[in-house]
Amino acid sequence: MRALPLIPLLFSGCLTLPAHAANSSTEAADWLNRLARADQEQSYQGTFVYERNGSFSTHDIWHRVQNGKVSERLLQLDGPAQEVVRVDGQTQCVSGGLVAGVGNATQSVARVLDPLKLMNWYDLSVAGQSRVAGRDVVIVTLRPRDQHRYAFELHLDKQTALPLKSLLINDKEQLLERFQFTRLDTRDIPDDAELKPSANCRAVAQSADKPHEAVAGWRSEWLPPGFELVNSSVRKDADGKHSVSSLMYDDGLARFSVFLEALDGGGGFDTRTQLGPTVAVSRQLTTPKGEVMVTVVGEIPIGTAEHVALSMRPQDVQASQ
Repeated sequence: MRALPLIPLLFSGCLTLPAHAANSSTEAADWLNRLARADQEQSYQGTFVYERNGSFSTHDIWHRVQNGKVSERLLQLDGPAQEVVRVDGQTQCVSGGLVAGVGNATQSVARVLDPLKLMNWYDLSVAGQSRVAGRDVVIVTLRPRDQHRYAFELHLDKQTALPLKSLLINDKEQLLERFQFTRLDTRDIPDDAELKPSANCRAVAQSADKPHEAVAGWRSEWLPPGFELVNSSVRKDADGKHSVSSLMYDDGLARFSVFLEALDGGGGFDTRTQLGPTVAVSRQLTTPKGEVMVTVVGEIPIGTAEHVALSMRPQDVQASQ
């Protein structure tokens, strides 16, 4: 359920518009500055809908900022009663089908919005005004300058700069994903009872993975411009027999991960799938260290993901497909 990690646009950063960013407006930059602060300063509760591939789901959210601590609870209202509770960006517990996906790793890297960096890869502009959930909004667009990322359209609340609507659009102007509030209350601060997880919300152990530390033994010969390694880890597979290396890359807005697992003589299948904005591409590589299955999963075009998969190499060793 990708809507859950989507909500905390945990953006932070400062912005001074550089002279070379001629295609980006200062007004859009000002709104992104406000957005950068909103989630860390504004308490709220509400209901939002999430759409992907024509499928809709509805969710309640409680978000409280108190004494410098950000607490958040999300609950899916239709279908499985999936739930997530986070404190300062770290997942505390999950329920439903999310349990298997989260596992024991909760030390995720928050997206940090750096408009100065984004201006190298996106054109920022204010596209107009509208209304969402009965509130006036300003529409800010981020249009990519290359084929390796998607366009974003953010509808920001005029009063708080909270994102009340977000659209993800591909290069053919097709909608890949929609997130939109139907109700937002910024006056009633969520209380302890509303933020308390249900009995079905399973606590998740905190991971000790260190961000910004490359996984020994692997490197990428090619990355889309602007994407940088932000996290890496090594874990055991479900059987506990093999190690799976993972590397996460980020351009400040979009994100993808690369998973590498030795096949040890077992067969592997090349695959290409896409669900909304999320792609998964698996490619088998023959390396001096043996057969390896490389899988790229993230919010990038499928051709870009395939290029990344085929570019993975053992550190300091040449590899061939």
